[in-house]
This record gives sequence, C-alpha cells and structure tokens, in this order.
Amino acid sequence: MLTSAETDVLGVLGDPLRWQIVNLLAKETLCTTHLVEETGAKQTNLSNHLKVLRDAGLVETEPCGRFTYYRLKPEALADLSGRFALLAGSAHNSAEKKRACP
Repeated sequence: MLTSAETDVLGVLGDPLRWQIVNLLAKETLCTTHLVEETGAKQTNLSNHLKVLRDAGLVETEPCGRFTYYRLKPEALADLSGRFALLAGSAHNSAEKKRACP
C-alpha cells in the first residue's frame, strides 16, 4: 500500500508540465529562465508548478544572485521507484497463481 505522501507525489507528477519539468531537472540544474525557455510556459505558471514540486519534496532550490536554481531530489523518486519495482516483481510472481472461483 502506498503512503499518503507517495500518492501525493504521484498526483503531482500526473500533470504534464510538472512531468516535463522533472524530466528537464533530471538532466541538469536549471533556473526559472531556462525552464521558461525549455517549456514555453509563462513564468508565473511555471513558478506555481515549481512551488507544487517543492512542496511535494521533489525539487530543492538554490539562490544565485537574482536567480533561483532548481534541482531534482533523486532520493524522492528513488523511494517511489523502489515501490514500483517491488510491485512489478510481485505481479511477475503472481502470474503463476490463480485463485479459483467459487
């Protein structure tokens, strides 16, 4: 069973723009300006999505002068991916099991 925090993260990642941001941040640490260029999203919209990602514990910030850089927190995704790996392993093993109907 997933925890409340894990289901929250799945909900956060369900948004296409947030998913795009996470994929971009998986490759490199970027500032808001870079993310606007890469996604084509408006800065205010992007800032709102970044706040959601930050609140979910998926990204962290680093101030740098007048810019804020964002980086993905890999441990947040590693925990969730481990849960999915266990689920996939369980599903693979269950292929041999079939409960009889009454």
